[in-house]
Amino acid sequence: MRHVIALDVGGTGMKAALAGPGGQVLHRARRATGRAQGPDAVVAGILDFAAELRAYGTEQFGTPASAAGVAVPGIVDEARGVAVYAANLGWRDVPLRALLAERLGVPVALGHDVRTGGLAEGRVGAGRGADRSLFVALGTGIAGAIGVDGRVEAGAHGFAGEIGHIVVRPGGAPCPCGQHGCLERFASAAAVSEAWAAASGDPGADAADCAKAADSGDPKARAVWQEAVDALADGLVTALTLLDPRTLIIGGGLAEAGETLFTPLREAIRSRITFQKQPALVPAALGDTAGCLGAGLLAWDLLDHTDRMEVTP
Repeated sequence: MRHVIALDVGGTGMKAALAGPGGQVLHRARRATGRAQGPDAVVAGILDFAAELRAYGTEQFGTPASAAGVAVPGIVDEARGVAVYAANLGWRDVPLRALLAERLGVPVALGHDVRTGGLAEGRVGAGRGADRSLFVALGTGIAGAIGVDGRVEAGAHGFAGEIGHIVVRPGGAPCPCGQHGCLERFASAAAVSEAWAAASGDPGADAADCAKAADSGDPKARAVWQEAVDALADGLVTALTLLDPRTLIIGGGLAEAGETLFTPLREAIRSRITFQKQPALVPAALGDTAGCLGAGLLAWDLLDHTDRMEVTP
């Protein structure tokens, strides 16, 4: 059976799959990233994992994978196939596409993890059927993916969708990017955890605790939560004004609060828009499988392009 390798590399673990022509998952596997051993060991682990998946596919389906798709965090030059920088993995300028293609002997597509997850959400997840979508992941940081007719816009330099670095509070808290008042300093899961730990006096408290306390009526928790919702709405309205998506998909750890987040966020956006059209605001549907599914889509898209090139006179 014709199939592809799909690999989603995270800060602590890797999720992989072998995917069939219709996107069906034929095999799943997980492995630790091994970042404690350093960036060279991480790269070696990725190559070894991919080779094991190739061998498994050959054994089980009688033929090796036809292509591979890989999603990685950090700054990614998708056109050149280079993992430029990832703070949590410690690597710089890794020609990952070339390394994998040499190891596997097949075409390889390399993508940014959030954009790849956004591709899956837009094409087969919560944004399915929408011609324009915006996927926003609220995790340790905040990043986005701009979906257009089933593909994701990377931008001229690979930085499109970095909504977490829209300045929503000028002169506010410093951000590691060098600016002050970035959205992710106020509305990421990490920011809410930090704010609630300070407000509650419990250094171990996190964003999930804040959501539960806000739900139960705790005034301090409600104040922290509302501050995050207001900042998020400010950033999202800027994005809506620029992009005019039909569907706005919210994922990541903070979205796990469900309607504790979505109900006030819908109202906050509604109160801010004037001429803009409010998009459908929906939770992500694919959870932590989005990156892996998206990597599979990248691989099939690469094959589709290659196949068309081969038959073009």
